[in-house]
Amino acid sequence: MVLVAAMALVDADGRVLLAKRPEGKAMAGLWEFPGGKVLPGETPEAALIRELKEELGLDITESCLAPFTFASHRYEDFHLLMPLFLCRVWDGTPVALEGQELKWVRPGEMKNLAMPPADVPLVAMLRDFL
Repeated sequence: MVLVAAMALVDADGRVLLAKRPEGKAMAGLWEFPGGKVLPGETPEAALIRELKEELGLDITESCLAPFTFASHRYEDFHLLMPLFLCRVWDGTPVALEGQELKWVRPGEMKNLAMPPADVPLVAMLRDFL
């Protein structure tokens, strides 16, 4: 089982930041919620704070993270467990620091984007919530 923490950054207009997986990575070209693998001994919250600093240059405090839902998905060679957190407050402007493309998207528009299978069920939850 692989534990990955993901973040739905929600701006003042109710849009969510998505990142497009760059060439050379698994599932390249698919849009996903920013985040990454939880390292041994690390909490999902700490992983998100670390990953969003590394990937997007954002400073986020744990008190601004709200657990929202999770995905449990069986890929061909591993099982993914992915908690999704919401965040509406952060310091900085998102910058693509790892070659990914970034896009602010309204939840209702996400269904038109190609996303990893584990992310797809989260879209309807976000649309209904936001």
